[in-house]
Amino acid sequence: MRDAVIAAAVRTPIGKRNGGLAGLHAVEVSATVLNELIARAGLDPALVEDVHWGNVISIGQQSGNIGRMAVLAAGWPESVPGFTVDRQCGSSQQAISTAAAAVVSGQADIVVAGGVEMMSNVPMGAATVPGTGDMGGPAVERYASELTAPGFNGRFNQGAGAELIAEQYGLSRTQLDEYSVESHERAAAAQDDGLFVDEIVAVRTAAGDVIADEGIRRGSTVEKLATLKAPFLDGGKITAGNASQISDGAAAVLITTSERAAELGMTPLARVHTAVCTGDDPVKMLTGPIPATQLALKRSGLDLGDIAFFEVNEAFAPVPLAWQADTGVSRDKLNPVGGAIALGHPLGCSGARLATTLIHHMRRTGGRYGLQTMCEGGGTANATIYELLE
Repeated sequence: MRDAVIAAAVRTPIGKRNGGLAGLHAVEVSATVLNELIARAGLDPALVEDVHWGNVISIGQQSGNIGRMAVLAAGWPESVPGFTVDRQCGSSQQAISTAAAAVVSGQADIVVAGGVEMMSNVPMGAATVPGTGDMGGPAVERYASELTAPGFNGRFNQGAGAELIAEQYGLSRTQLDEYSVESHERAAAAQDDGLFVDEIVAVRTAAGDVIADEGIRRGSTVEKLATLKAPFLDGGKITAGNASQISDGAAAVLITTSERAAELGMTPLARVHTAVCTGDDPVKMLTGPIPATQLALKRSGLDLGDIAFFEVNEAFAPVPLAWQADTGVSRDKLNPVGGAIALGHPLGCSGARLATTLIHHMRRTGGRYGLQTMCEGGGTANATIYELLE
């Protein structure tokens, strides 16, 4: 039976808003990751049969099928196709799923999956320019009564959804801020210990190489975070301090079969064991990782206890905290080297970034299984289980 293994996984440093990567074109950053990926695998790019590339705000420099543009900018043969995946924040995680499915089904032997988002250059909301109708249209009308709740103003709103989740799970502002501080502390410790070095490719800029994640705030405290205002709801709990950062970056993985990897002399890092996606409440929007995790475990035949580490994207602090409350997973297994609150959340990149970080962490620690899950706009969520290969 064919399988899907990851033969290489790499990412750029995550640039903070208007930081070291901001002057670069999204296609250029994508090309940097693509070329580093095949260099690490020792692979001729002519053997790549498709590139599945995640991106969310596909306008301006990220428009025109950025997956194909990245291939061309990388200097790969024109015979290598590419397409763009939009499952909101889960776009590049979904790209991994579709690439793995293509390999397992025999539609292809070697596929690259990943994604990019340059949020400094293409801001959130840029794609909702005036046209023939508002975003969502009849879908918004279906939930009109629920969208009258404070903070929503008749539209789907992730921040307001995060406020609802915090209320539902009885999470205080202090708990959210404490989680945020811990995320920064874990990321800082991981950076200081060199844990991210193997997964990062330096990005060349006119000002010099960007070699490290820029969003980590050292010395962050609950007291400092308590001074921040809540923008989504008067008297609310969600602030810039306990939410993910606006960021720039790209990440990619190389997916093939065990047999093809052996033929080409590549050493697989991990196997894509199980990949699922499910839908959930689009108003709260961010609770999807809970049923997605349950579905992934059911499909895989594994239990929570079989999973060594979990990456639950830190879009807002209530997301991993609600997930943890439902699953009972210990804190030491959850986002062990920090998450998007500290490292950043370049939307279309984040799924592949989480996969890259998780797989490298599994290889350092010897954990056999790792699970990543991601809340997504519209109330969907992906969950993917990886199995470590020796």
